Amino acid sequence: MTVRGSCHCGATRFEVTDAPTEATRCTCSICSKRGALWAYYTPAQFKLTTPVENVATYQWQSRMVKLHFCGTCGCTTFNESPDFSTGEADFDNPKIAINIRILDDFDVDAVPVTVLDGKNLW
Repeated sequence: MTVRGSCHCGATRFEVTDAPTEATRCTCSICSKRGALWAYYTPAQFKLTTPVENVATYQWQSRMVKLHFCGTCGCTTFNESPDFSTGEADFDNPKIAINIRILDDFDVDAVPVTVLDGKNLW
């Protein structure tokens, strides 16, 4: 079942192949300030449906993660990163993290959220 997400103004839209079944709330400095809840997908499961020019990107420290947001309204939309599930950066298996708070017609409260201690991990 395709699920769609969009920023506040609609300039940045995307879709993923399936509804998220779980999410993370990262406590690192940037995620805490952005307030997103993240669900993870492979690049094949994600499709940006608006022009890439509408997306703004922020990178910090190691520059391994591309933190995307709408260039018009500023909503946190999605991130691109290596897979960190093993504790190491796996560049052969990139991940797309979507902010489930901006999914259209989706009950965010129905998804269990795990806290990721990014404040002390990175």
